[in-house]
Amino acid sequence: MQDEIKVWLDDIEKAISEINEFLPNPRNFLEFEKDLKTKRAIERNIEIIGEAMSRILKVKPDILVSDSRKIVDTRNRIIHGYDSVSSDVIWLIAIKYLPILDEEIKKIKKDENTGHDGQCR
Repeated sequence: MQDEIKVWLDDIEKAISEINEFLPNPRNFLEFEKDLKTKRAIERNIEIIGEAMSRILKVKPDILVSDSRKIVDTRNRIIHGYDSVSSDVIWLIAIKYLPILDEEIKKIKKDENTGHDGQCR
C-alpha cells in the first residue's frame, strides 16, 4: 500500500476517534442537538473523513470500504450545502455508520500488515 494511502487511513481513524470523544456520554441526541460546538466539530471531522476517502479513491478505487462514494458525497454536502444537513443526519452518521467505517479501516490496515491485498469485494 502506498504511504499516502496509509496517511489518509490514519487521518480517517483520527477523525473517528475525535468524533467519539466529542459525542456526549452517555449518547444523547438531545444533548448533542443543543451543543453547537460539538455539532460543528463532528461535521468538520466528517469533512476530513470525506476528503481523505476522496483522495484514497483517486489512487485506489477498489479499496474495501463500503459506501466509500457516499462518504465523499456526504463531505461535499456538508461543505457546499451546509444549511441542508440536519442534526439527526450527523447524529446517525456518528452513531451508526462511523463504527462500521472504523472497523473497515482497521481491517484494511491489518490486512496490509499481514500481506492481504485489500481488493474490492
